[in-house]
Amino acid sequence: MRNIFKTYLIICILFVLTDCTNQLSKDDIKPALDVITRIVGSQNADKFKLTLDTNNADSYSVNVINNKIHISASSQVALCRGAYDYLSNACNSIVSWSGNRINIPEKLPEYSRSVHSPFKYHYYLNAVTHAYTMPYWDWKRWENEIDWMVMHGIDMPLLSGAHEAILLRVFKKIGLSQDEINEYFTGPAYLPFNRMGLITGWGGPLPESFFGKQIKLNHQILDRLHELNMHPIIQSFAGFVPLAIQRLFPEEKVRDLIWGSVGFEKKYQTYILEPGSPLFVKIGKLFITEYEEEFGKQEFYLADSFNEMDVPLSQDSVTALNELAEYGSSVYRYIQQANPDAIWVMQGWTFPQHRKDGKLFWTPERLHALISKVPDDKLLILDLANEYNRLVWKIEPSWKYYEGFFGKQWIYSFIPNMGGSTSLNGPLELYAKMPFEALNYDKKRNLVGFGFAPEGIESNEIIYELLSDVGWSDEKNLDLNEWIKKYCMKRYGVFPEKMRRAYEYFNASCYSNIGSGNTYKERPDKKFKGSVKNPDEFRKGVQLFLACKDSCKDNKLYEVDAIEYTCQYLGFVADQLLQEFQAGGENEYALLDEALDIMADIDRLLESHPNFKLENWIAFARNFGDTTEEKDYYESDARRIITTWGGGGVLNDYAPKAWSGLIRDYYIPRWKLYYESKKSSVSFDIKSWEEEWINSGIISKIQPYKHPVETAYLLFNKQNNKQLTRK
Repeated sequence: MRNIFKTYLIICILFVLTDCTNQLSKDDIKPALDVITRIVGSQNADKFKLTLDTNNADSYSVNVINNKIHISASSQVALCRGAYDYLSNACNSIVSWSGNRINIPEKLPEYSRSVHSPFKYHYYLNAVTHAYTMPYWDWKRWENEIDWMVMHGIDMPLLSGAHEAILLRVFKKIGLSQDEINEYFTGPAYLPFNRMGLITGWGGPLPESFFGKQIKLNHQILDRLHELNMHPIIQSFAGFVPLAIQRLFPEEKVRDLIWGSVGFEKKYQTYILEPGSPLFVKIGKLFITEYEEEFGKQEFYLADSFNEMDVPLSQDSVTALNELAEYGSSVYRYIQQANPDAIWVMQGWTFPQHRKDGKLFWTPERLHALISKVPDDKLLILDLANEYNRLVWKIEPSWKYYEGFFGKQWIYSFIPNMGGSTSLNGPLELYAKMPFEALNYDKKRNLVGFGFAPEGIESNEIIYELLSDVGWSDEKNLDLNEWIKKYCMKRYGVFPEKMRRAYEYFNASCYSNIGSGNTYKERPDKKFKGSVKNPDEFRKGVQLFLACKDSCKDNKLYEVDAIEYTCQYLGFVADQLLQEFQAGGENEYALLDEALDIMADIDRLLESHPNFKLENWIAFARNFGDTTEEKDYYESDARRIITTWGGGGVLNDYAPKAWSGLIRDYYIPRWKLYYESKKSSVSFDIKSWEEEWINSGIISKIQPYKHPVETAYLLFNKQNNKQLTRK
């Protein structure tokens, strides 16, 4: 009897354990399944059968069995990436910023694939993406972005992380007054530059309610990232303090930091605590302690003490190297004292970029000194700008020059966008091939990740599809032409011969370089330099792409791209006319009028674009405020960053946009008023006019074209015929 009871008890226990295991398994995949459900809809979600297999890192497998999509993967992100693999390659579907195209037939296509990423981490975002795209995003927009991230296989985003709200608490704990802190923080769109120690105070003070909103939003973001087992990088303390710190610690010395030749007044400059300062470590430790009390334990903390700045060092070279080592040691010590498991992250952009007296400041000796007191497994370097080493600075890759970053962990990355530009560009062939050079380099040492760090997003979507695939590919020679065919199939559903040829021309023009684009957005008081690489190839590409309109009828993503290609072409025509106008000659003002008419056509065509609209940007900013005063403050901050930036200095128009509303209300009248005043010899204060616009709160209304693709086709042919006639 006792044996029977014992057997019965064991069976009951096994039954309970089995039931718990099944429930645990179901709960384990819930975060990934929730993402997939939001993407494909609840009616299609039950077609996905997910299994976590943590034994095989950075991998997934996809198989269709009995008309179900079975995905086994090593993580929540890998599960979502596996789902996107199937959606993209078997169902010609796409998830994009300008809209999703999900095409899942009742009878599922057969598909079987196993993928193992060569990278442990898949990195995303730039510190300044939080300035040029997302300073005012709400939770709904963030949720959409996180879904986009994990479907594209991204598991390591860089976050602003309620930095100011936590730093406010820390500064108050050490005794700084609210007024002293207010003088330190910038306006919201400029906070990334404040966090990197480039400027203080500009556009401040922040509304009191701002900090509580940061905390609430950051909880929502981090909760989602952590349930998806992602690895966010959190902005931490890098030694920058208000000058008022000397009131509390009169013995504490600080050193001036100057952000190049940007031209801000001295009152906006930054101060950094001295190397080896105990206060440096104290504040840093307080920051992480306060952060983790609010948000829980974190893995990665970003701290850059000298981004794009001359380092204040002693003249003696030996002493200078010791000071660099102390700066690095100060950051490492406070992170380890607060959280021994955490890893210090630094951006590598400044190392190949920053020059002093015409020479590269960050020699291997100096960089090695900075990180010499940090264990190899406690530092992660973001090697951000590999395409700039190759194409702009024309120097060898940083990972070679700095000897595989001396054994520290590092991530290979690109910067596909500067200033949130909406121009079409990006060297696709280079993006498809270059990362494998590093993977195959025998002295790469501790390469642990791949990623991309655009300064702005929601444009040039083809780049991010390509780079996402590269991060989950171990193919040594990715065939770009075959990849483009697949891209067009999932974005448009077709790939006719004319489209194939269009992309050949695009690859020879806009998709063969970085940084080119329409320059009609520049100030008219500058000597105008319209530029485009291989303009005739781009023109032929646009002509062929628009000729595919009947094959892509009613496809919203084709409409988006037709608008973008056409507007960029029209912009090049306007650029050329403006150049000719500024050069002078017969009927010169007729050239200006013609250019402004084309810009008006661009503006109205962009009114049908889902993202390229000033009203979207302003709506996010105003919705961030509670009172009319706050809403007006946030709107002026949002308007300034995309126009004058620093009040008309060298950064004026650094972050211009081809946006409907911005063109008709800002770029066109600025050109018109400036040259009308010159023509009539009347004074025109362009800085005052720009400032008035920033604070105007006005966006004029316009009706979008009823049939934007047909209109794009007509506008292109009209200007194309004119250009051919002029030749």
